[in-house]
Amino acid sequence: MNDIMNLFSLNGKNAVVTGANTGLGQGICVALAAAGAHVFGVARRSCDETAAKIAAEGGQFTEVRADLSDFAAIDSILEQVHAHTDRIDILVNNAGIIKRCDAIDVTPENWDAVDFLNEKMVFFLSQAVAKQWVADKKGGKIINIASMISFFGGQTISAYAASKGGVAQLTKALSNDWAGKGIQINAIAPGYMATDMNTALMDPANPRYQQITDRIPAHRWGTSDDMKGICVFLASPASDYITGAVIPVDGGYLVK
Repeated sequence: MNDIMNLFSLNGKNAVVTGANTGLGQGICVALAAAGAHVFGVARRSCDETAAKIAAEGGQFTEVRADLSDFAAIDSILEQVHAHTDRIDILVNNAGIIKRCDAIDVTPENWDAVDFLNEKMVFFLSQAVAKQWVADKKGGKIINIASMISFFGGQTISAYAASKGGVAQLTKALSNDWAGKGIQINAIAPGYMATDMNTALMDPANPRYQQITDRIPAHRWGTSDDMKGICVFLASPASDYITGAVIPVDGGYLVK
């Protein structure tokens, strides 16, 4: 039994998680730390709440302040992390934004803001970390946060849908390039989650709320706790032969 459980251990590993201060990112940080990783949480705002939750469980957490809407954030993240450790073992590209409006009203500025953070920075932060892994020939783990919108279009979120479709395809493309270098890259596609990003949809006065809830076979919206197990699995040796996968965590929404 111990041999099996050791496959899921992250003891001695260093994990970088973007969007670490709230929501799904916070839950992912707590889970990776509980599995033994030293978590470096990236956010442009304070991660005090995340740090407190991890400290309460005896885990290791270091805050990394960076604004991922600025390309210079990549160098800043690596510099801050490398002030504490020589190596990153796990990268979780969780940070993302959504701007809701009818496609007829989308502006170039809004489109670019969503695509830059949700897709472009996912690629270039992954590239920066992968370069180090290729150089030291030790490999690593990348977990991208896609969306069930990676599979279908959604409503009033055209830029977000395009970016998350891109994340799913990027995950597959990078897997093809890097699997032979000991790098496993997979994506998680969360369903409808009870987070700040979905506040407008979660209003019972919004007709979409009941439509969505009725379609979920699990009869509830997801929470950050629902992301913990799959993140630890994909970050651990238990998933060493899994790469290029896009795994839904959606209460069955996609299959109904």
